Amino acid sequence: MTTEHSLFPVQMVANWQPPENFTLPISLRDWLLDPSSLTARLKCHGQPFRVEVLGQCIQACDAVEANDDITAGEQVLVREVLLYCDDIPQVFARSLLPLSSLTGAQQELAHLGTQSLGQVLFNHPDLRRKKIQVAVFDQDSSVANLANYLALKNTPQTLWGRRSVFVLDDKPLMVAEIFLPNAIAYQK
Repeated sequence: MTTEHSLFPVQMVANWQPPENFTLPISLRDWLLDPSSLTARLKCHGQPFRVEVLGQCIQACDAVEANDDITAGEQVLVREVLLYCDDIPQVFARSLLPLSSLTGAQQELAHLGTQSLGQVLFNHPDLRRKKIQVAVFDQDSSVANLANYLALKNTPQTLWGRRSVFVLDDKPLMVAEIFLPNAIAYQK
């Protein structure tokens, strides 16, 4: 299945690192390192909550996004979305779902539409989240270009994001989330 918005793919090339390599403001640190569902947390901060799908397609995993669980060249379903609260874009998310992970009950993950991936994942009791990595995105990044396209007031000079691999029934998938300008995460 391929659906595409004119912005797709935004991508997010970054130097992902352990959070301890950064000095993070306490409020932002709390958002970046929160192991629970970002969707659930956003829903507590504003309504309506909604997901806008920018695009979804199958492609080979790029070497810059490969990790211990998803190898370069492996066929993955790439899904990019915006998460909104109070009609303000809060988060840009990019998910890599290996086709080998989209079997059995996990086939549903390929057909989420405007449903949040996090909402589905965190309903599974056997979900396991591996280490969270953090990255900074400067004004020249593709995510900053997305924010400019969306006409978001660019208050922070840099944008912060996190990524982690989730394992569901021994099947890995990676989710990366970048907090956009004006996101609740940047507020003190």
